[in-house]
Amino acid sequence: MSKQKKQRFEGIVYSTADDFEYQGGEPVETPETLPANKQQLKVMLDKKMRKGKVVTIVTGFVGAESDLEILGKKLKHKCGVGGTSKNGEIMIQGDFKQKIVELLNADGYKVKVVGG
Repeated sequence: MSKQKKQRFEGIVYSTADDFEYQGGEPVETPETLPANKQQLKVMLDKKMRKGKVVTIVTGFVGAESDLEILGKKLKHKCGVGGTSKNGEIMIQGDFKQKIVELLNADGYKVKVVGG
């Protein structure tokens, strides 16, 4: 498998200016993670585009991606199943809506169940 070379300066191909200095984009700030009692999480079931398999989704987490992954890992461990944490949401394989609501409430999160 060949290694792909990443461009150091994306979007700049060539410059003929002698005094050109690359101006990098602004550094992305990671948002501060809100305390558990101020988080407003939503728990729902979904099976769209998953060949009929059910997935429990937790959305509404405000904070750093690393804290989201820690919470996702904890929920996956407590439910004993796999899943993923990305783009501000946690996906747990299977129908664990009620168990996840209980776990999040025990940790002090405000939880709202979405859907039937």
